[in-house]
Amino acid sequence: MTGGTVGKVTFVGAGPGAADLLTFRAARAIAAADTVVWAASLVQREVLEHAREDARIVDSSLVPMEDVLALYEEAARDGLRVARIHSGDPSLWGAVQEQLERCRALGLETEIVPGVSSFSAVAAIAQRELTVPEVAQSVILTRLGGGRTPMPPGEEVREFARHGTTMAVFLSAARSGQLAAELLEGGYPQETPVVVAHQATWPEELVLHCTVGTLEATVKAHRLWKHTLFLVGPALGAEGTRSHLYHPGHFHTFRKADRRARRTLRTDGASAAPLPAES
Repeated sequence: MTGGTVGKVTFVGAGPGAADLLTFRAARAIAAADTVVWAASLVQREVLEHAREDARIVDSSLVPMEDVLALYEEAARDGLRVARIHSGDPSLWGAVQEQLERCRALGLETEIVPGVSSFSAVAAIAQRELTVPEVAQSVILTRLGGGRTPMPPGEEVREFARHGTTMAVFLSAARSGQLAAELLEGGYPQETPVVVAHQATWPEELVLHCTVGTLEATVKAHRLWKHTLFLVGPALGAEGTRSHLYHPGHFHTFRKADRRARRTLRTDGASAAPLPAES
C-alpha cells in the first residue's frame, strides 16, 4: 500500500475481553489493517479472526511502547493501515494520548473506535443498574492512588467516596486493604454493596458479591491481584423506583401526557418540566 497512500492508525476498543463484544466498526477496522497490534493478556485471541490472512500480528504485551511506535513509523513511511487493539474503551487508561500525538507528528491519519468498558460489562453481568433514581445518579470511574501512576491531588478514592454514589474502581485489587480503608474513610457504611469481578467476560470469569466491610477478606480469600474491577455503592443493592420519564403523565417531544396521570404525577411531587427524550 505505497504510492502516496497516507498511513492510518485506528485505536480499536475491544471491550473487556470477549471477542463478541467488538462493534461492527471495530471488526471492519481490524479486517482492513495491514498490521494488527493486540494485547494477548487482555483481549481474547478470537478478535484476530477478523484480521486478514496476510496481516502482520504483533502482541503488544511482549514489547515496550517504543516497538509499537516503530510500527507507526513504518506505517507512515509505507502508507500502511494499523489496528491498535485496546482492552475496554481506549479513552480509559489506554495510554492513547501519547500514541495519538506521535501518530499526528508522523502525518498519520488516526481514528478511535469506542469499546465496551469493563465497568459496564460487569454491571451487565451482575444485572444491576448503576444509576437508580433517588439512590445514585452519578458514576465515578477511578483507581486507587499509590501505584506506578501518581494520582493528581484531590483524586484519592477517599475523596470520591464522600459523594456516596456509585463508584467503579479499576487497577486496585493488589491493595484491597487500602481500598477498603479509603472507602470507609470517605463515608461508605460497612454494609455498602460491592461487586468484585475478575476477568469479566472471559471463560475464567469470577463475579463475587460482598460489602465494603468484607471487601478485603473477599479479595484475599480468592487471591485476586489483577484483572479485577470493583463496583461500589448503594445502587447495587437498591430496588428500582418508578421512572418519571416513562410515566404516562410525563410528556416530551415525541409523546403527549395523559391528563389524569399528569395530575397524579404533580400531586406526588414529581417535576412537571419536560425531560429530554430518550434517543
